[in-house]
Amino acid sequence: MILTVTLNTALDITYRVRALRPHSTHRVSEVSERPGGKGLNVARVLAALGHEVTVAGFAGGATGRTVRDQLAETVGVVDALVPVEGPTRRTIAVVDTATGDTTQLNEPGPAITPAEWSAFQERYEHLLRSASAVALCGSLPPGVPVGAYAQLVRTARALAVPVLLDTSGEPLRRGVAARPDIVKPNAEELAELTGSHEPLQAIRSARRRGAHTVVASLGADGLLAENAAGRWRAAPPRRVHGNPTGAGDSAVAGLLSGLVENLPWPERLARAAALSAATVLAPAAGEFDRSAYEALAGQVAVTSEAPAA
Repeated sequence: MILTVTLNTALDITYRVRALRPHSTHRVSEVSERPGGKGLNVARVLAALGHEVTVAGFAGGATGRTVRDQLAETVGVVDALVPVEGPTRRTIAVVDTATGDTTQLNEPGPAITPAEWSAFQERYEHLLRSASAVALCGSLPPGVPVGAYAQLVRTARALAVPVLLDTSGEPLRRGVAARPDIVKPNAEELAELTGSHEPLQAIRSARRRGAHTVVASLGADGLLAENAAGRWRAAPPRRVHGNPTGAGDSAVAGLLSGLVENLPWPERLARAAALSAATVLAPAAGEFDRSAYEALAGQVAVTSEAPAA
């Protein structure tokens, strides 16, 4: 079983409009909603790839009930969310169908009490005992300590469960210091962590801070990864246009599935890059265009560079 943690779960709502113009009224041509937050997106992709997945985090209020009802209909995903008093947040993605651009609006999430945080930690440790890997994903809701991910990384490492961290800001900085097996920042998050906008220099800085492997999402330029064994670049054969929401989460799913399947790093990265590109072509977050993925899977170029110094 693969465990994904989404401390700030959400109901992802996607609107599609012909052209998004500020200060004007729009007619929405299509609406979709899915259980969201980074770890839930990861879980759906993993389940679609045939893996058994358990999701942990928080859910509360009417929005939380909607999230859980929809999760119950998702084959291969087990709901282990902890109930809370505060309402689960909503995230709104507005897709301009004329340009393919997306505007994102994210609510902050519910305020988590100390008792709710303690209940989550107990459930998390219990779930880890049957997990083959764990992904810690996304933002922290109000009330959760800023060092939460560092604590969760240490718990996983104590139980010898490989852990991937995908967050940003201060939670990422503290989490990296706890020495996760993999961190997967995008270019902006990596620059914020290290102070460097040069990807390779930033990756090496992140590794010195504690990460064993760093996989950086570089948008249309694909993925750049480095660990003690080497360095690799993976990029799809062409730029794709669509809704990028959830593309990084699909990359995480590719990395996790490759980890538990013991694939070599080049194959993990090729899968992650293909899934990420196929997600941009899908209509909503947490999904991927399967035909596009199958076509791209054998076309992603992975180049190996000199071993890391």
